[in-house]
Amino acid sequence: MLSVENVRSAYGRIEVLHGVTLHVDAGEIVTLIGANGAGKTTLMHAISGVQPVTDGTMKFEGRSIGQLSAHARVEAGISQVPEGRQVFEPLSVKDNLRLGAWRRRSADLRQDLAHVIELFPMLEAFMEKPAGTLSGGQQQMLAIGRALMAKPRLLLLDEPSMGLAPKLVDQVLAVIRSLKDEGLTILLVEQNAGAALAIADRAYVLETGKVTLSGAAADIHRDRRVQEAYLGI
Repeated sequence: MLSVENVRSAYGRIEVLHGVTLHVDAGEIVTLIGANGAGKTTLMHAISGVQPVTDGTMKFEGRSIGQLSAHARVEAGISQVPEGRQVFEPLSVKDNLRLGAWRRRSADLRQDLAHVIELFPMLEAFMEKPAGTLSGGQQQMLAIGRALMAKPRLLLLDEPSMGLAPKLVDQVLAVIRSLKDEGLTILLVEQNAGAALAIADRAYVLETGKVTLSGAAADIHRDRRVQEAYLGI
């Protein structure tokens, strides 16, 4: 579904991605793990069109997306849940969700809103309240729901467990697994490497802007280098 080949990206003169290559097949959960500053978020932004690339190619379902704007990539079927949630705090929860579907101008959103509530039942009581009044965990659920309102085929999840209590982390991970069961393809960036590897099909390790290891998630989990660097073993 997604092919990234030798992608490079920079902030000014400082190159952050040094020829990254990876792929995501339809129906997979692929996780990208690495230390802070490794370039994980930059890569997610490059795929979603927020961050420009200086070299390399990216294809989504066989179509080159390197020249597409960010909103055109949403229309093509790619949605990103950004690091730090970035909900529109003054707006209601319902309006945040509706904004996720803003490119679907003729869509009937009632069924999609109901699906988000089915995934995150605790949001139902807050639909008319400002998003800024929600807890961090509830805002994370809202951010995921907002991205799903665009009806993506590929969901980019950047640090969905950041700052959440363990119980909420388990809930979010359970939703991610259920989305895969519904047929959604997911590229997941997650500092909680153990949790990410537990639900992923395949994994890539990114270090200082380069892929240094890739393979089946179970194999990556057993790799001694990964255990020492990211799993605390």
